[in-house]
Amino acid sequence: MTSVFNFTFVPWFRSVAPYIHKFRNQTFVVGIAGEAIAAGKLQSLAQDLAMIQSMGVKIVLVHGFRPQVAEQLKAKGHAPKYSHGIRVTDEVALDCAQEAAGQLRYEIEAAFSQGLPNTPMADSTVRVISGNFITARPVGIVDGVDFQHSGVVRKVDTAGITKTLDMGAMVLLSPFGFSPTGDAFNLAMEEVATSVATALQADKLIFLTEVPGIRMRPLEPASEDNPIDTELPLAAAERLLQDLPAANQPSDVAFYLQHCVKACKNGVERSHIIPYSVDGAILLEVYVHDGIGTMVVDEKLESLREAGVDDVGGILQLIEPFEKDGTLVKRSRTEIERDIGNYTIIEHDGVIFACAALYPYPEGRTAEMAALTVSPDVQGQGDGERVLKRVEQRAKASGLDSIFVLTTRTMHWFIKRGFVQVDPDWLPEARKRKYNWDRKSQVLVKKL
Repeated sequence: MTSVFNFTFVPWFRSVAPYIHKFRNQTFVVGIAGEAIAAGKLQSLAQDLAMIQSMGVKIVLVHGFRPQVAEQLKAKGHAPKYSHGIRVTDEVALDCAQEAAGQLRYEIEAAFSQGLPNTPMADSTVRVISGNFITARPVGIVDGVDFQHSGVVRKVDTAGITKTLDMGAMVLLSPFGFSPTGDAFNLAMEEVATSVATALQADKLIFLTEVPGIRMRPLEPASEDNPIDTELPLAAAERLLQDLPAANQPSDVAFYLQHCVKACKNGVERSHIIPYSVDGAILLEVYVHDGIGTMVVDEKLESLREAGVDDVGGILQLIEPFEKDGTLVKRSRTEIERDIGNYTIIEHDGVIFACAALYPYPEGRTAEMAALTVSPDVQGQGDGERVLKRVEQRAKASGLDSIFVLTTRTMHWFIKRGFVQVDPDWLPEARKRKYNWDRKSQVLVKKL
């Protein structure tokens, strides 16, 4: 039993190491829906966040409190009021929000103070610091509705938060802000987290929510044929938002997505929607290649896109050295021009740094990914993974169940990213007829 455990643990731990190195000294803003705490997930979330912080990540934690405030209002016999998807915070609701926030901060600080032996928190020292880091202003009167003590973020004390993070502490923010006159305003957790991530230019904004992520066809029921879209380019997420109905409830598809898009448009490279119902969801999203929820990615610095005729010359120039040394099968200009619509590329300032082609075999509900190439100038920076992700998205969108590759030298790279080796007889008949038995390429498959 021990040898089996060692066999699985060692390669897994090694596969996580690049992410540990990558995220050290980065800043994550994590928004936790109040529903997660009400569902009893606080202890495990605290353990996972403490572990992430111990690996050098700076964390700002923003908690929500929708169900907790609703419970307080119910206890006082006071009906909650909403308009335009925003809580109307009267005097009673403000008192309830302050009571709920105080209780939750106490519970969160207690969760991070654990240190029992034989638990993930053993020997951990997590200093949690809260403060008046958010300046707010009132929502005011909208369409005749007076929102009273409901507010929006006016300013984030980035210097104060940054200094606290640099001290090695975790910053905890409640969804409250204060005006220069000392008035308190009830804010939305999602807006606070998005505003803080934008102000800090955080590396990640992560929402732990009651929804599992964004499905490939968001308005259709969940099913095996309608899985979570694990990565959405910013442009695609914006287009999707335009097609979705307005979001007033956290369960609405656009509710968290609109905040992810806003963050990415304002300088946050990656924003995530992940389900708190899955144990270890934040670890799975951050340290496993495919993640578990939906990640919105800002790609404005580099263009990750489908290729056009004007890209043929750049693709030829990129793949030529790899054809010469035998890593890739040689392709003529005519072949590439004919198949250019199958190619995905990464291009920056007119130079193509990475590419791959997707050749579908609909009869087998699969497709071949061919000519995956990354320029030696940028290898090790994740461009190969980005192209792979986009190719997977194209295959999913075509209704395919898997993709496969043929390789003679890069088997381990693909295995680390979820591919498994199969016998060449697995290949679709049309592809098997073209298989070069002299080259003896290994066949690797990844289920989508």
